[in-house]
Amino acid sequence: MKSTHVLPLRCYTAVFTLLLGLTLTTTAVSRIDLGSLNVVVALTIAIGKALLVLLYFMHVRYSSRLTWVFAGAGFFWLAILITLITSDVLTRN
Repeated sequence: MKSTHVLPLRCYTAVFTLLLGLTLTTTAVSRIDLGSLNVVVALTIAIGKALLVLLYFMHVRYSSRLTWVFAGAGFFWLAILITLITSDVLTRN
């Protein structure tokens, strides 16, 4: 199957550089004691990196609406799992 949309190499390089920057940010933030916000910051950065990979390297940004629905369903399922795990951890003694 032939792809109908090709991104310039400059775009891939920019996204890759941004991913490396976010990885370095994750490493830097992990060394700072933010208390209970460490997990929130790490998950926020991880979700941002996942979105970049999903949109640009997996070409979802230029895909059909059905692809967007299934990608959104995956993120919705991830949000459900994170919510359930967080509620379990917070209700323990």
